[in-house]
This record gives sequence, C-alpha cells and structure tokens, in this order.
Amino acid sequence: MPPDKHPDFIVRQPAPLVGGPPLDLLVEHYVTPVPRFFVRDHARETPAVDGAGYRLTVGGLVRRPLVLTLAELRRDFPRVSVTAALQCAGNRRRELMDVAPIPGEVPWGAEAVGNAVWTGAPLAAVLAAAGVERGGAHVELVGLDRPRPGAGGAPPAGFGGSVPLAKALGDEVLLADEMNGEPLAPRHGAPLRAVVPGYIGARSVKWVEAVTVRAEPTENYYQRAYSLHPPDVTSPADADPARAAVLDESALNCVICTPADGATLHAGAPLVVRGYALTGGGRTVAAVELSADGGRSWRPAALEDPADPWAWRRWRAEVAVPAAAAAAAERSLRLVARARDSSGTLQPADPVWNFKGYMHNAWHAVEVTVG
Repeated sequence: MPPDKHPDFIVRQPAPLVGGPPLDLLVEHYVTPVPRFFVRDHARETPAVDGAGYRLTVGGLVRRPLVLTLAELRRDFPRVSVTAALQCAGNRRRELMDVAPIPGEVPWGAEAVGNAVWTGAPLAAVLAAAGVERGGAHVELVGLDRPRPGAGGAPPAGFGGSVPLAKALGDEVLLADEMNGEPLAPRHGAPLRAVVPGYIGARSVKWVEAVTVRAEPTENYYQRAYSLHPPDVTSPADADPARAAVLDESALNCVICTPADGATLHAGAPLVVRGYALTGGGRTVAAVELSADGGRSWRPAALEDPADPWAWRRWRAEVAVPAAAAAAAERSLRLVARARDSSGTLQPADPVWNFKGYMHNAWHAVEVTVG
C-alpha cells in the first residue's frame, strides 16, 4: 500500500502505480483529500526533483524563449486557484471488459476521478510572457517521467501531450504547484504540473519540464495512445490512426457510489443513494436522475455542490423500498443513474465498446438485494 494513500486505497497496478479509493470514500468530500485522490502513473519510478534546481523551459513558436525557476513562476506571474476534477480516460473500463475482453489495460472501476483545488500560474500568462508567434496552434507539455525507451538509441522519452492553443489560453488552465492548499506532493507531479480542466487526465501532465508552442499537435507517443477507436477495431494490429479520434474533452459521466454493487440492504428503510457527476468542455452538470426499476421510470436526484464548469457535482437521492419488496424475504433492485449537462446532452443508455476501454459513460447501474 502506498504510504501516502488511504489504507483502503485500491491498487489496480503496483508499478507503474495505478489506483484509487473505494467509491464510498471518494464521494464523502467535495474536495478530494490527497490521500484519496486517484493515481495513474506511466513510469515505474516517481521522478525525484530538486525544487531549487528545477527549471521550466518555454519554447517553440515563441518570440522570447523562457527558462523559469519555481521562484520566478510564483513571483512574476499571477497566482490563481481553480477547483477542477480530473478523470482518467479509462475510468469505468472494467464495465467494458464485461462486454468483451480488453487485454493489457488497467481494470479501472469508477474510482479514477478526483476533485481538487489547484493553485499556480495561468499557462496563458506564461505564454503571453513568451509571446506566441504566428502559426502557433498547439501547446505541447512534456514531463520529467520517462515511461518509454527512446527510438534508435535516443534517451528515454518523457510522458507528454498537447492541447489546442485556444484551450491553453483559457483562464482555467494552470501550471500548478499546490493541491488543496498544500505544496504539490511528488506523487501528484511536484514540483509543477499542468492542470487542464475539462480534458482527460492524460493532458494534465505531471512533473512538467517543457512547454512548447507548435503548429501541429505533438508527436509524443501518449498523444495518440489516448485515442478512441471504432468498435470494429479489436486489437492494435487492426488500428488505423486515421479512423481514431484523439481524446481531449471529457465526456459527461455519472456514477452511483453508494450503495455498492451487490450490497444487501434492509427492507422498510429508505435507501440513500449517492454519487458523482461531471462533464467537459466548460459545460456544467444540470441534472441527475435515478431509476429504481432498471431504467423504466426516473426521479430527480438532489445536486449537492455548485454548478462549476470544471468541478464535479455530487448528488443524493432516497429510494423508498416498494411494499412488495418489504414483504418478500429478499428482492433484487437495479439502481440506474444518468446525468444531463447544460447543453442538454444526456448520457447514452448503452456502452460503446472500444479495444482500449476509453471514455465509457453509459448509464451506471448497481444491483442491490433488499431483504
């Protein structure tokens, strides 16, 4: 068990570390405590970075290339805090594994998400200081971790990705050195990480060492590795990059956190159902609905948190056990949740399988026994 994580932290993979908290612990707090925040590493070792010697380089299609210390980032740029949820693109993958096998991928439950307060310098302010040149259209972010060998004998390659310049210039995108009011922990990217709210977690590069303005998206392996392939593609050998959509914005998602799937509950008492919902693209979660009959009828859930375009919203509903269930020795109920966002988009009812298991956001269901 990682010593900096909650004792009940679920380790899906020990090295590189991949894991998150049980869902009942996840939904207890609006701001996820660091010991409960999920981890998705790609390298076996967490980079050990000397903050005093750390330098961030800013280059590419800029008029004034920069080399910045942490002290300069704190002194010379605005300090901004943003409450934002990060979600791994593989969140809820295990449900797609029930549809068809997905070999070689982490069997995430629904715990690969967390909501935190991030503080640091706006990426837009750093880019303004460097001066983006004409033709700059994408911003590449590369970290100090080294998950892949270099090609042709080159040094190992760092984890990276890029976002469109228009997104990088958003007020919400940060180069963060604090998480929940404390210095960023090594596990979560210290001394500096990118935070790109509304996008898949892979674009919020940890241990960021280089910011590069480019005319085209980065060629970093992990930019295209996080792509959505059509359902008829069943293996990497069949994958055609031209048919794949490189992932950026997070999809609308909603999850039941309590009661747990398979729980046995007492008849006659109201069932308290709790969960989380989030979306991408600067939209907000507008409504959550719950069904206690497998999706035949729906009732509104109460939203517990503010309508913030970058944060999640936890929700709560009470379900009265039907009289027939209370009278029976035991009865199975299928609870189903779905969300709608501020654009009017509703979660899809059915899963769309893909061989990487990304972006699963169909209605979430749990089966409970009432006895």
